[in-house]
Amino acid sequence: MTIALLIPDGASVRNFLLGDFLQKAVKNRRVTALHSIPSDRIDQFQAQFGSEVEWQPLLPYRDTALSFTLRNALVSAHMYCANTRAMKFNLRLPVNGSWRTRSAVSTARVVGRAIAALGYGLGALDHMHQGTVDRFPEVSHYLRMFRENVPRVLFCAHQRPPEILPPVLAAKKLKIPTATFIFSWDNLTSKGRIAAPFDHYLVWSDQMREELLTYYPEIRADRVHVTGTPQFDPYADKELLWSREEFLSRVGAEADRPLICFSGGDITICPEDQDHVRVLMELIRGGRIGGNPQVLVRPSPVDDGRRYAAVLAEFPEIIYSPPAWVHSERDRWDRFTPLGEDIQFLANLTQHANLNINVASTMTLDFAVRDRPVINIAFDVADPPPFGVPLWGHHYRFEHYKPVIDFQAARFARSPEELAEHVNSYLENPALDREGRRRFVDLEVSEPIGQAGSRILSVLEQIAN
Repeated sequence: MTIALLIPDGASVRNFLLGDFLQKAVKNRRVTALHSIPSDRIDQFQAQFGSEVEWQPLLPYRDTALSFTLRNALVSAHMYCANTRAMKFNLRLPVNGSWRTRSAVSTARVVGRAIAALGYGLGALDHMHQGTVDRFPEVSHYLRMFRENVPRVLFCAHQRPPEILPPVLAAKKLKIPTATFIFSWDNLTSKGRIAAPFDHYLVWSDQMREELLTYYPEIRADRVHVTGTPQFDPYADKELLWSREEFLSRVGAEADRPLICFSGGDITICPEDQDHVRVLMELIRGGRIGGNPQVLVRPSPVDDGRRYAAVLAEFPEIIYSPPAWVHSERDRWDRFTPLGEDIQFLANLTQHANLNINVASTMTLDFAVRDRPVINIAFDVADPPPFGVPLWGHHYRFEHYKPVIDFQAARFARSPEELAEHVNSYLENPALDREGRRRFVDLEVSEPIGQAGSRILSVLEQIAN
């Protein structure tokens, strides 16, 4: 059996190359990996897997004026139809770029709004977009590739990047079954439309399955498979763990003091992270937070970290620990590639930190998987607030974050005083809100962690047969 594995971005590398998925896949299968990994990083994977994997670069995706407008109209129509709070916010964001780009996106939004108002036409728009891309030379390229080495199934590790559409269209022409993995817990309620028409969909949980069927009513229920996610599989691998003393020594922390991890977000989503770090450090220095904790700041992988320079200079006791990701194209979120050591570091950070602080981050789920307390910052420093409304009324009203609130899986600091109060409470009793964290994890990740890669391979075997 041959699997065509699409790896369009760094998140796909983390989930399907740096874990055990590919190691298990090549035991009795041939794999052709179509990837966007930078040329200076692909050598490590070629050396690791040798001839067991054929590595082929994904061709760059170049829209025409027509395909660009159709693609954005389709995304806009989908978001207007779904009408979630997060999508309504995204549709209100200003359009950046050249006047041609702004004009095309503005036109696309008008078309999308009209289709949503009519209540029909989304399928026809999708068909027009696919028909336009179907004539691209990239589709012909993948047709030749798949004819020479016919895969039994094409599996895409991330559903959003536009460059996945040509190989999927080529596979469909050859009647090769296709499947994709829904990358993150928030994607179906907050991001745009899935970029290609797949035959099967692999999801984290029953919750995600219901979301998929709600927002994509054309998908058949028997084509949606609950597998869990390989994102958390490393947390079940005890061989990755160092002792607490070794981990703290590696990051330059003291073993007899609590460790608070502040997880940063994308600057466009969490523009005040550096200011929230300053508030936290002032509370510690001022004695409002007890226990003499030390703070490790881990920015988002897509953040170059320059915005933290002033607070790091003001508080040199901060442990600054940027993720081990390679930034090949800084203006593109899908061109950030993780290194293997980052997987092990994050496994140890979530294990050994006493608590986590973030602004509506996926790291809330990472630390909840480890049963580590989480505090979500829900106050603004700037006046007026960056998003025009208070932070509590913005991120924490998005659909994907509602279970965190409903289950009381984290505590929300709506002022610096509440931040100090919650930190003190959790440092004194880390078992607080344990049941809420457990219920939250059970909802978002239905299957036990540690075996998602094996479950995904099993589903792919069923699809291929």
